[in-house]
Amino acid sequence: MNNHVETKLVKAVIQDYIDGTYEADADKLKSVFHKQAVMNGYLGPDGIFVKPDAFIQDITSAPSMKSNGDPYIAEIEFIRIEGDIANVILSESGFRGSANFVDHFHLIKEEGAWKIISKLFTTL
Repeated sequence: MNNHVETKLVKAVIQDYIDGTYEADADKLKSVFHKQAVMNGYLGPDGIFVKPDAFIQDITSAPSMKSNGDPYIAEIEFIRIEGDIANVILSESGFRGSANFVDHFHLIKEEGAWKIISKLFTTL
């Protein structure tokens, strides 16, 4: 496949992450993460080192940002694909009303499907 097609496929995974986060959709979120995925980063001054299940549980334990009418906006700022790996930078604002994040995703293509293998994040 050409890079244009791969870019569209990677964007689709990140869009499912965005939609799953906004809608608190556990199935959609589970579908984007590789079974060996990790999430590391900072919530304010606190370091967080977890598997995606902890994030999914947190997101689905409260009403969705969509149902709350939160001003959540997520924008892809950067995508780079090299063979079967990809790097994506995502900026999120209005997360649960007022939080802002920058996420660095690493994706891996395995058996023809792109999955998030790691997420590195920080609050702004």
